[in-house]
Amino acid sequence: MIPQFVEIKTGDGLALPGLLYTSSKSKSLAIFLHGNGSTSVFYDGNENRIFADALAKKGISTLFFNNRGAHIIKKLNVQKGKKKDRKAFGMAHEKIRGCIEDIDGAVAFGKKRGFKSFYLIGLSTGANKICVYNYYKPRNQIRKYAIICGSDDTGIYYHQLGKAKFWKLLKLSKQRIVLKKGDELMPELLPNEIFSNTGFRDIANPDGDYNVFPFYEVLQKVKLSKKPLFRHFKSIKKPSLVVYGGKDEYAWGDVSKVVEILKSKQPNFEYKIIKGANHGFVGYEHSLATTIASWLSQLQLRSK
Repeated sequence: MIPQFVEIKTGDGLALPGLLYTSSKSKSLAIFLHGNGSTSVFYDGNENRIFADALAKKGISTLFFNNRGAHIIKKLNVQKGKKKDRKAFGMAHEKIRGCIEDIDGAVAFGKKRGFKSFYLIGLSTGANKICVYNYYKPRNQIRKYAIICGSDDTGIYYHQLGKAKFWKLLKLSKQRIVLKKGDELMPELLPNEIFSNTGFRDIANPDGDYNVFPFYEVLQKVKLSKKPLFRHFKSIKKPSLVVYGGKDEYAWGDVSKVVEILKSKQPNFEYKIIKGANHGFVGYEHSLATTIASWLSQLQLRSK
């Protein structure tokens, strides 16, 4: 399969690049949401093709696109009418609720191309984004969700920074945002972590939308959040598949326990642990792709 370079237009004025793998006469489109950090769908080697080939065998086309959180820092044009502004995006500046505009833009693109059925596949931060999207827009046009290795970034930063520094930086970021310094990078995190004040507060705030999978709070019995835990995940009513690698390095050393926590919140979802796979499923891409493709095709048959 040879991908077609495409452009996704969002309602708030971004043009995001993507790759479309079209399955012959397919009316179903799987939209892939990548993870965070320096991620880009244009540097994944053969991984995109593995996914696309597996889904094509089930009659499903695949859209990969760089959402606004791609790369660590990326300047993008924001086009509104005749006015064009150049603004900073990427992980360092991203607010996760921006995924709503990105996903809606991808669905609108698919509809213009004649697709009738839509699925969301989210890996890592992409899994969090599925839950956030559904939470704020439950009446959407997506039929099924594949939620892959959703992680607890808030817990990770709390653990890495330590209690005192974590709360100190969270308070500092809020103060700087109030002073209209949200786009400035936080020097306290350099050089190991690159975040603007806005970006850090969004990803680390225990009561923010990023904190979809607060495993650390449950496993370590630490109270960070005031809002109900797993509220985004529990809001999902669409058929969903949850997948983790058996050696996911961000699952606090206990993938089985993490999955059991999720099962207690959503017992009717389907769950799969791929033994031996890490967070990125390196070396297990075929297993992941065929697992998702088979699940989507089975649901397609049931829904006819």
